[in-house]
Amino acid sequence: MTLACPAPHHEDDVVLLGHGAGGRLTAELLDALVLPALGGQDGPLEDAALLPGRPDLVISTDSFVVSPLFFPGGDIGSLAVHGTVNDLAMRGARPIALSVALIIEEGLPLEELRRVVSSVGKAAREAGVPVVTGDTKVVGRGAVDKVFVNTTGIGQRHPALRPSAALARPRDAVLLSGPVGLHGTTVLSTREGLGFESDIASDSRPLHRVVEALAPLGEQVHCLRDPTRGGLAAALNEIARDSRVPVEIDESVLPVPRAVAAACDLLGLDPLVVANEGCLVAFVAPSAADEALAALRSLPEGREAVRIGEVVSQGSAGRVTLRTLVGARRVVEMPLGEQLPRIC
Repeated sequence: MTLACPAPHHEDDVVLLGHGAGGRLTAELLDALVLPALGGQDGPLEDAALLPGRPDLVISTDSFVVSPLFFPGGDIGSLAVHGTVNDLAMRGARPIALSVALIIEEGLPLEELRRVVSSVGKAAREAGVPVVTGDTKVVGRGAVDKVFVNTTGIGQRHPALRPSAALARPRDAVLLSGPVGLHGTTVLSTREGLGFESDIASDSRPLHRVVEALAPLGEQVHCLRDPTRGGLAAALNEIARDSRVPVEIDESVLPVPRAVAAACDLLGLDPLVVANEGCLVAFVAPSAADEALAALRSLPEGREAVRIGEVVSQGSAGRVTLRTLVGARRVVEMPLGEQLPRIC
């Protein structure tokens, strides 16, 4: 499926976006077409929205079209649960209810559908969130690719946590809860038969318990983001843009697994733009950095947490830079489009 939006300079031109496209093109699509039609948006686009009149509750919805349906470390069913649970968690919320909608292609083997639905149920139970409503639709052959899943979640915010993409502050420490690039390279390798999937697996998992571990730090936790589509590069650029601060990260401490680095070298990809489904980026007050790292490392989901950078005092607001292994600096751009389509 493609989406079209007006190009910025030529009235009759269109920008065609692949399904799930991210980065600057998605921002143009939202700004030029979607948001004006829906009444606009005040403030940053967060991973989950506050419910009107109920600031203690948040809501998030997402659709999952990953191909293939099953891959090492997960499948479209568990991914759909984890993705929405994690979006709620990035606003400091624990999940309290999910809805699940399935759009099923005519002719899908019942055994495959059974595996997907069973995985949804298992992932929801493990995350401690009930599936309270849902919907199924069957469409003709070719209208979808096997099955698409939509999940919507409601979450209860922790009283002490109020993270936002617009709250990063000078000197904040930038923390990463685990390795990058695992999910995107696993799905791509499985789809294309590259062979790397024998050495790596998707990091898909829920992150709300990791966020709860940060709750004692309260308002010292300024921003939380899960670097999914567009990877770490997109997440950092969104926070730097919305908070109007310069961010610098250190290449020497970035946790890039060897198999991910090898796959990216082969394919000409930057690990910073490869999607993740089981790690988060946290911007925390510098005085709380060590305690936050300890809290993250106290749980299996965050045992490989590292400090990767900081909000610097000098530099262009909204810009992300990388301090390279040789001591140089390069700008980390917002990804243009989606280099790895249908990975979530």
